[in-house]
Amino acid sequence: MSFQAYLDAVEDKTGLTPRQIVDLAHERGFDETTKAGPILEWLKDEYGLGRGHGMAMVHVITKGPQIPSKHVGSSGTHRDESDTLWLDGKATKPA
Repeated sequence: MSFQAYLDAVEDKTGLTPRQIVDLAHERGFDETTKAGPILEWLKDEYGLGRGHGMAMVHVITKGPQIPSKHVGSSGTHRDESDTLWLDGKATKPA
């Protein structure tokens, strides 16, 4: 599953876009200095997200939408089309 697919699944599971969750996380005080554990616990308690989907959100909460380009355009199952993740929801994602 690609990184973007994880974020799209988070939207399906929560009804919130990844950006909305990032904003809520920042309102709670989570930022680039926050360890994964507290964020994962919050995401599990509030939204029922498991570790895989939670870790995808931890990345964008703590590091932003940029991902390493090593999987971009690769042939593996984890490949992404871009090194910048789309956080504003599946319905508004450019083709």
